[in-house]
Amino acid sequence: MRGIWLAAVLVTVTACGTAPAATAPAPAPAPTAPVRYQADGTVLADSTHGPQLCAVVTASLPPQCSGPDIVGWDWKTVEHSTRGGVRWGEYHVVGTWDGRRLTLTEPPRPAERRDTPGDRPDFSTPCPKPAGGRRPADPAKATQEALAAAVARAEKLPGYAGAWLDQSYLEEIDGYDPDDPRSVERHAGDPKRLVLNLRFTGDPAVHEPAIREVWGGALCLSRGRRTAAELRALQERVQEEVEGVYSVSADERAGHVRAGVWVATPERQRQVDGKYGEGLVVLEGFLRPVGS
Repeated sequence: MRGIWLAAVLVTVTACGTAPAATAPAPAPAPTAPVRYQADGTVLADSTHGPQLCAVVTASLPPQCSGPDIVGWDWKTVEHSTRGGVRWGEYHVVGTWDGRRLTLTEPPRPAERRDTPGDRPDFSTPCPKPAGGRRPADPAKATQEALAAAVARAEKLPGYAGAWLDQSYLEEIDGYDPDDPRSVERHAGDPKRLVLNLRFTGDPAVHEPAIREVWGGALCLSRGRRTAAELRALQERVQEEVEGVYSVSADERAGHVRAGVWVATPERQRQVDGKYGEGLVVLEGFLRPVGS
């Protein structure tokens, strides 16, 4: 009997020693702070809607525009213009975005000017600069009428992929101010100093004789990846198919379509790439994450 009792004790002790130890519950994941977005733009309210953020504004008095509602806006706390029942102003806003509305997380302040070289369109000329600089080949044909005729002819040629003017000569003019309308009117658009850029798919050089029949100013012919007609067709598709687009434009120099949306996330860009092809449609978000 004693041996049986000892065996029972040993079994009990062994069983107790091999029982799994109790584990502490895993800590709950820290809550993720909502992404805050910022933008500089017009905020406008009229008789049909409250304060809304605008990416595109009609140049009228009072101005006209519409966009997503702004939650937490108080006109009493900001300087603004008023006319005909319309209130508006230019502001820097910060808030969270739920896909339809911007909820302010801090008071608005005057808009910040973000006019940096990286924000400006690139109208530079891809052709190598010739010795002695870019000069008209035939000054008598370097006129506004000849310029218009050259572009019209290029648009009818096979593989036409786009046109733009390089007016970098303006940077060499002392006192030129791109923000002064009088300065722009006085100096910009000089056909004897600008460079007409024409782009074609295939070999662009084959089109030079046809262009030179009407245009004698500086000229650069370069190769494009897609015709202008293809880009226009894609532009129309994007306008109809991409949700939340407030502007669409074909960038003939870059060979893709730009689509303005309120928020452009990497995930959404990947979806667009999967539908239209990588790099064919570039989403540009009006609201950008704070810190970017």
